[in-house]
Amino acid sequence: MIQRIYLDHAATTPMRPEAVAAVAEGMARWANPSSPHAEGRAARAALEDARARIKAALGWEGELIFTSGASEALAIALGRAKAERRLVSAVEHDAVFRAAPGADVLPLFQDDQVSMPATPDTDFLRDYLKRSGKALVAIQSINSETGTNLLPFARNPAIEEVREAGGILLSDCSQSAGKYPLPPADLIALSAHKLGGPPGIGALLVRDLALIEPGGGQEFGYRGGTENLPGALGLAAALEAGDDDSWGTSVEQRFAFKDLLYGDDSEVIQQGVQCAHIFAVAMSRMSAAAQLIRFDALGFAVSAGSACSSGTLKRSRALKGFGVPDEVADRTIRVSLGWSTTPEELDAFAAAYREAAEQAKANA
Repeated sequence: MIQRIYLDHAATTPMRPEAVAAVAEGMARWANPSSPHAEGRAARAALEDARARIKAALGWEGELIFTSGASEALAIALGRAKAERRLVSAVEHDAVFRAAPGADVLPLFQDDQVSMPATPDTDFLRDYLKRSGKALVAIQSINSETGTNLLPFARNPAIEEVREAGGILLSDCSQSAGKYPLPPADLIALSAHKLGGPPGIGALLVRDLALIEPGGGQEFGYRGGTENLPGALGLAAALEAGDDDSWGTSVEQRFAFKDLLYGDDSEVIQQGVQCAHIFAVAMSRMSAAAQLIRFDALGFAVSAGSACSSGTLKRSRALKGFGVPDEVADRTIRVSLGWSTTPEELDAFAAAYREAAEQAKANA
């Protein structure tokens, strides 16, 4: 039997033991948190405790609406924000484009002195915000396909432009929540299964509930459906257990691994500030599809983009938005690391990757 090595944590990461235990605890509290009887009140108290713990772990002082995941959180934000216009960055997750059909697209800044664009085009953004009507601007925190951090600083030019114009800033923090500080956005979407929590639970963080239209009978009147208490407890436990010291690899080891993937026949695609757990790498003489087949047969789980689109192997919207040429994008795979990744696993994949690149060169 091949010993499998999982390197697709940006799609989903294994649940932390603490989260598994918390979900089991929640399943023992089977009452509906919205029921008025003693059992329901006990479940409600546990739900609100989880809400407070999650906000504390994230350093969030606003409101928190539980959702089924980041996709629903984004749909609520984009569909119900009190704004007349929607502007979304060119490299957002497909869930953003599905939730905001017809939205205007914010391109990324192209600097002749760098190989790839890295930040939202602030000139375009400034001109857009001058138009009539309040704007909702969606700019993700960390891109799920390249690991590029689009909002790396507390005082980011794009953030300042939106704030000064009186707009609403939405940030998809699916790949950064629980790993990096949250950006100072008005609305933030996150998902538990990206950070060691259970699938089926996420949250929309809201600076002020007055920013969005209500809808639904639960979650302060902003979402319908019985609350997922086991999921909420699992999310809280995962966040509390998920500091840097709990990872099996250090930041230095992860960046050293990225450097091992470089070579005459491969390149790591970087567009500026790079996170330490998602890397996009293009092999010169082998398609992404062929690489996925080869590495899967060798026991490595990697991907060719976000999980919502990689099953079709369609050309990546994000890579195109970053300015990556189609012929490079077609040879690009994503290697993403998680809390359970070990240094030995990184060494094993780096060796397998270099061998594949060398064989492809020899067969060319």
